[in-house]
Parts: sequence; structure tokens; C-alpha cells
Amino acid sequence: MKITENIVYYFVLAFLILLIFFFIILFIFILLRKKNTNSNHVVHDQASDQESPSVKLCASPYSLVDIDVATDGFSERRIIGKGRLGTVYAAVLAGGELVAVKRIHPRFVLRNDGVGGGLGFSSILKWLALANHPNVLSILGFSEGPGERIVVMEFLGMMSLDFYLHQNVDGASLLDWGRRLRVAAGVARGLEYLHEVMAPHVVHGCVKPSNILIDVKFSAKICDYGLSFLAPNEKEGVMGYVDGEYWLEPKGGSKESDVYGLGVVLLELLSGRRSEGGLIVKWSLPLIKELKMDELLDPRLMVPNNDIKPLVRLAKVASACVSNSRKNRPLIGQVAAILNDLEDEVRLSGTGSF
Repeated sequence: MKITENIVYYFVLAFLILLIFFFIILFIFILLRKKNTNSNHVVHDQASDQESPSVKLCASPYSLVDIDVATDGFSERRIIGKGRLGTVYAAVLAGGELVAVKRIHPRFVLRNDGVGGGLGFSSILKWLALANHPNVLSILGFSEGPGERIVVMEFLGMMSLDFYLHQNVDGASLLDWGRRLRVAAGVARGLEYLHEVMAPHVVHGCVKPSNILIDVKFSAKICDYGLSFLAPNEKEGVMGYVDGEYWLEPKGGSKESDVYGLGVVLLELLSGRRSEGGLIVKWSLPLIKELKMDELLDPRLMVPNNDIKPLVRLAKVASACVSNSRKNRPLIGQVAAILNDLEDEVRLSGTGSF
């Protein structure tokens, strides 16, 4: 009996040791598995961030309440501009930062709900906010809700090229030929950045003087880029600044159409005239072809030292940009290179204000 009891004792003891050992192995296994799972999550999250740059916090989301407070309830006293897409307000954020707030017209919001609005709107604004160039106005954030789409932009207290050329009596004289060349080159550089550097590229959709802001140093900043998806078939404010094929494009514009718009802007800079729905193209092209520069150029300005060569080159670039055939139009990079050379040439000659 005593021998049997000893055998049972040792058997139970061995069983307990094996059981303890089993639980130790199981505990270690669970710890290792948890560690590997966490590592995989980290790797997956890092990979997701690399594959989806749009999820980066590039543009700050604001609540509609914050925007309402910042604009004093969208007070008329805060309005600093009105355009085809919406009304722009000067706003003061909770932290004291002064910004420009564009409130998209309700008819475009309702038309794009479920198409370009909702998550699509926020994704597009995050993408556009990646733009970082001295000739492109920065997008800082956005806000959205039922019937509301808001774009928050940097505010620099700037007036538009349209104001200088066509609204302010003294504006044209402030923009002498040197400054006009500087504006032209700046717009071309900004478009080149949007077309060729941004990835994926950004089509402006409506390049015109009211979408070009001029700062105190007379440098140009392009605004309202990439927002034509909100109103792809809207003709008001677009006619005269896009080519005929624009209306066949469902997404609201192309690089070629942007180059056409730049060409019209160059013609306005040269002549001081408005586009008038595209009539400026029909009026100016014969004059450029026959080199009748005295009839083409803005009569409010004197040509420095009677050196008309830079303006002739600028006119020829404008003519090429508004070519009827898209395949014959220059690429924005080619336009920017020529205008940069012209800007440098006039600056070095000292015949214009810079």
C-alpha cells in the first residue's frame, strides 16, 4: 500500500509540474502573438499613411458654428468679394487668425450633394490644401454641413487683377509694364506648379483676372483653383476665359483650357481691355499678326525707352495661348519659361517697377 501511495503522489506531482509548464508556455505564446499583432498594426498604419496622403491633416476642418462666429453670422459688413462660386468674407478665427472664408452658393451645394459634396468635398479640399507655392493662394481649411460648403483661405488683404485693370481709376497706372510682366510671369509659374508639380495635377478651371490676387509687392497669387467641379456647366463668369472644348468636359476644364485662359489674361494686361465674353481675342489677334502694337497696347501707359520688344514677345505668347487648336497651344512650362525670361530682361534693364 505504501508503495502504491508513493506512486500516486509522484504521478500527481509530475502532472502539476507539467500543467504549470503548459500555462507558462501558453502565457509566453500569447504575449508574443500580441506583440506581433501590434507591430503589424503599426506597419499597416504607416503603409496606409504613405499610400493615402489625402488622410493627412493638411486642411483643418472647422465646424459651421466656428465659421458662423468668425464671420459674425455671415454679416454683409464682412463681405470682401463676390464671385461665380460664392461670397468671400473676412473672418477672425477663435485663435485670432484673420482668414478669408468663401461660402459656396447654395444652388451649387444642392446640385453637388452626393456627387461632389459630402466626403468628396472634404477629400478634394484636403488635396488642394497641399498646394504650396508663392504664386498660389493657400487653402487652410474647410467646413461642411447640410446646404453648406465653406473654403477657408489665407487672407493677405489683396485686391484682384480685375480691380487694378478695370475698376480702380488709378489702378492701371500703378501696374506699369514692368509690374504687368511680373504679374504675367507669376501667374504662369503658379499654373505650372498646379499642372506639373502637384500630384495628381490640378486644373484651375477658370483662369481670369478676378481669380488673380495682387499683393503689396505686386506679386500674383492664383485663387479658386480646382473648384470648378462645383459648377462644371456654369457659364456665368466663365465665358471668354475658356475654349470651346471646355463645355464638352464633364469635370470642368483641362490644362489646355487653363492655358487659353492665361492667354486672355495676357491680352487684358497688354490692352487694358476687358475680355467681353471673348471679343478681346477676335479684336487683338489681327493686330498682333500685323504688329500694330500702337493700337493693341493700353493707351494709359507709356512704353519705357520706346523699347517695345518685350511687349511684342508677350503679345506673341498670348496669341499662341489662345490658338483655336489645342494641339498648337504651348504647354504651361514653355509659357512660364518665356515669361520668366521677359521678367528678368525688363528687371535687369531697369525699365519697369519691380
